Amino acid sequence: MRNLKGKVALITGGGRGIGKRLALGFAAAEAKVALLARSKAELDLANLEIEHAGGAALRLRADVRDYEQLAAAVDRLKQHFGRLDVLVCSAAIQGPLGPFLECSPQAWIDTINTNLIGVMNTIRASLPLMQAKRSGKIILLGGRGTADPRPWFSAYAASKAAVNRLSETLAEELRDLNIQVNVMSPGGAYTHMTDEILSAGEKVGRKEQEKALQIRLTGGIVSAKQIELALFLASEDSNHISGKLIHVNDDWKRLQTNSVSPEVYTVRRIQKT
Repeated sequence: MRNLKGKVALITGGGRGIGKRLALGFAAAEAKVALLARSKAELDLANLEIEHAGGAALRLRADVRDYEQLAAAVDRLKQHFGRLDVLVCSAAIQGPLGPFLECSPQAWIDTINTNLIGVMNTIRASLPLMQAKRSGKIILLGGRGTADPRPWFSAYAASKAAVNRLSETLAEELRDLNIQVNVMSPGGAYTHMTDEILSAGEKVGRKEQEKALQIRLTGGIVSAKQIELALFLASEDSNHISGKLIHVNDDWKRLQTNSVSPEVYTVRRIQKT
């Protein structure tokens, strides 16, 4: 496992799911972890697990949809740890499931507000700390629908595709400041979203149901693979990688030695001739 001793990481959605997995992994790598989530109970439990394992954590209760709450949370982080090296945006909701015309417009808006505006708010509040020291790592979480269509998950897919384009745009803007921005697709892992899919039944189609059931039975992608990629993207070994979409199952380890061009992880559109 890579060592991030002395580094400070802020992880949104750190109270449960993949965000919590990554928080525990970063703490095990000796990073100081700031956990941000809406639920006090989930924050307390994640914090307790980190401290029992000998790690250092800070609980920040905030809603990523509210910029003022984010700004106040980042200010607390600055006062407590004095710096910010890594930002992991994991907070997300799955949103309405089923045919587009059956989805509530308000549920659609809520999904965009959490998954996209929440990411924007978090980066906007955190970026000044990275700019001040001219270095930083921003890791955004992708998901199915980021690069390919995902029927019956229109709000989630649209929000994640937008997050990917945001990462590419910011990567170019921040390149001269030595701040790298990438999207990590963590693969299918058993979370509350899995149960939401199973509860949706035929509304999401047979293939989605079968995939969710398989994930519930097996647990899906093991946390070690997700943590390994996240730690790579948080380390100086990935300073040459920015604006990319990388899946845990990709052969991304070749990037460590520059034996493959990072361009293969760029989402491209067909260009007119």
